[in-house]
Amino acid sequence: MKYAICQELFVDWDWERQCRFIAETGYTGIEIAPFTLASRPSDISADQRAHLKSVATDHGLEIIGLHWLLAKTEGLHLTTSDLGTRERTIAYLNDLTDLCGDLGGTVMVFGSPQQRNLEEGVSLEQAFDNATTLFQKCLPRFEERGVTLCMEPLTTKETNFCNTCADAKKIIEKIGHPNFRLHQDVKAMLSEESSIPELIVEFADITKHFHANDSNLLGPGMGETDFIPIFDALKRTNYDGWVSVEVFDYSPGAEEIAEKSLKNMQSAWQAVCT
Repeated sequence: MKYAICQELFVDWDWERQCRFIAETGYTGIEIAPFTLASRPSDISADQRAHLKSVATDHGLEIIGLHWLLAKTEGLHLTTSDLGTRERTIAYLNDLTDLCGDLGGTVMVFGSPQQRNLEEGVSLEQAFDNATTLFQKCLPRFEERGVTLCMEPLTTKETNFCNTCADAKKIIEKIGHPNFRLHQDVKAMLSEESSIPELIVEFADITKHFHANDSNLLGPGMGETDFIPIFDALKRTNYDGWVSVEVFDYSPGAEEIAEKSLKNMQSAWQAVCT
């Protein structure tokens, strides 16, 4: 199994320190939230991109991709009927795709709940059409840069658009392109009617990326979620992507979260493989 961690956890650390600690802890991948690097991807120069990639590589890390794509932005939205806003969002996603490719990444996770909520007067059907049309216009850049956009279902507490793996599958099938796939997240899947192992098996053919976290918003195994059945399902479905730790409660501290998360995942994986 390939383990990565989302680096916004290390909010006050410089890039070299992040890479050094993540590698020393035992991860081999690092996943970037773009807002931690700059306000806009266009503000990151070619030299800076090369430096980020070089430092990660020097520590034995692969930059696997980006998430929190529209976080801390203004004037961008996925499901809006405003054509100008959609065109700005397409341009921004294209810029992110170039950043991802320049860093050596291959996946981008579309979560961004606030930037996909249905606006007043926009029906769910219209929102679906707006979103799929927007993503379709980004496909040439995804394909050109070898990046897969992964749609992330989120709970109804976070957004009112695309709340289940089945919802995401409808978008994926409508788009019908290998560079547009499903992202699965433990915290989000806990809200679905089916169990997480069942969801992993049911949607295995379209799943590209996986986030590990727990019901208490900490790292995997730091709450009540049993990860042995989860890793068993990943193994049974021959999942060969990354399992990337994403947490939302930083209170125990970055070091403790990173170390315990990896230890818990390795323990679950060992139990499955024994």
